[in-house]
Amino acid sequence: MKVIAYVCQKGGTGKTTLAANHAVEASASGLQTYVVDMDPQASICRWYDFRDAKENLSVTDVQPNKLPDAINAARELGVDVVIIDTAGRTEQAAKMAAQLADLVVIPMQPSIADLSTLEATTKLLDVAGTTRRVAGLTRAKPYGTRLADMRRYLEDQGVPVASVTIGDRVGFQDAFALGLGIQELDPTGKGAEETRELYKYISIALENATTKGARREAGSDRKTA
Repeated sequence: MKVIAYVCQKGGTGKTTLAANHAVEASASGLQTYVVDMDPQASICRWYDFRDAKENLSVTDVQPNKLPDAINAARELGVDVVIIDTAGRTEQAAKMAAQLADLVVIPMQPSIADLSTLEATTKLLDVAGTTRRVAGLTRAKPYGTRLADMRRYLEDQGVPVASVTIGDRVGFQDAFALGLGIQELDPTGKGAEETRELYKYISIALENATTKGARREAGSDRKTA
């Protein structure tokens, strides 16, 4: 079982939207997918209530102190992937999610406001002890240099950036309001294409992170044997 957490110490960066669309892609590919909603607003829980297609997909809200139990229960049930959606500015929940995740995705918009929270987010991940992280740029405008500037700055700060960018598209809002992923609302649209490509990128990063983690643990076992 693999665990991925969407973490950023700011609201409105696209964490919940990306988590929901990731869940749709994972469940559609046949993976038993379990979404943990740690946002007090319970946005993904409401999204799930509106949703008709629930095969391979379940969603529940969990308090930070119950997160380890929820993940262990999912593992015992044979879940393939756990997706954790955290709220902005909730350090306890975000730290716990980061500690238990195989990979942390940091959704960010190419804006000064989002950039100003980068230090708080990376410090939280450092305290949590995770180096397995990647930034995902969302709500990008199709003009100007801000996107390229943001990508360059993040990489200069040592934060890997996904090669796929999510554009600023109202389709994401429309789909979420209906309990859908954008790939279900408009399967041939640009938003659906970006979502699928980002899912592939994150899946590869997640696989690499878990493989490297297993190798490190094996090396540690050999040293202490």
